[in-house]
Amino acid sequence: MTTVTAQLPADWPTTEERARAVQDQLRARVVLDESGPPPGTGRVTGVDVAYDDERDVVAAAAVVLDAGTLAVVAEATALGRISFPYVPGLLAFREIPTVLAALEALPCPPGLVVCDGYGLAHPRRFGLASHLGVLTGLPTIGVAKNPFTFTHDAPDTRRGSTSPLLAGAEEVGRAVRTRDGVKPVFVSVGHRVSLGNACAHTLALTPAHRLPETTRRADALCRAALRDAAYPA
Repeated sequence: MTTVTAQLPADWPTTEERARAVQDQLRARVVLDESGPPPGTGRVTGVDVAYDDERDVVAAAAVVLDAGTLAVVAEATALGRISFPYVPGLLAFREIPTVLAALEALPCPPGLVVCDGYGLAHPRRFGLASHLGVLTGLPTIGVAKNPFTFTHDAPDTRRGSTSPLLAGAEEVGRAVRTRDGVKPVFVSVGHRVSLGNACAHTLALTPAHRLPETTRRADALCRAALRDAAYPA
């Protein structure tokens, strides 16, 4: 497995004002009229990050799975400096440089990318999944553990049941029940994928657990990379 060191772009935002301006600029490039790859075909990649604030280190992992069998095809990790302060709604600016480095270190194309977070289900309609999709051109979705600031009715208790995730009357995602009687996950479009297809991918990736296998494997890998990191030297 490859581990690389992430470099912070010279023009990376350092203030909330600048970060919001970048969000506004890039949000216009989100593609919402493509359905995305069919579930269960090709490759699907999970990305996740872990932090050590005391050492000012962030670790990112990218884990490529065969979409049909969910077998691991490739893995890569990256280590970097924490690139932005913690500000709700701007978390992508803490994570993306290191996530991009992990994706670029993969030995094969990632296919659909699944983020542990949000896409359109974001106060500015531009969460990590959308940001990452625009920067890479890859189809992306967000699968989050909670609904952020949005409202939803509880889906039926059976696996596969869904209900709209709403900002007022606007559907920004869906609550998706991935296990019978277990709390749903919250799925939103990132880039170049329809919402229905994003939900179908999520169900295809959750044969035995609440969270997608992509997220589970990337979470374990980035935590291990952070634990084992001799960084900074």
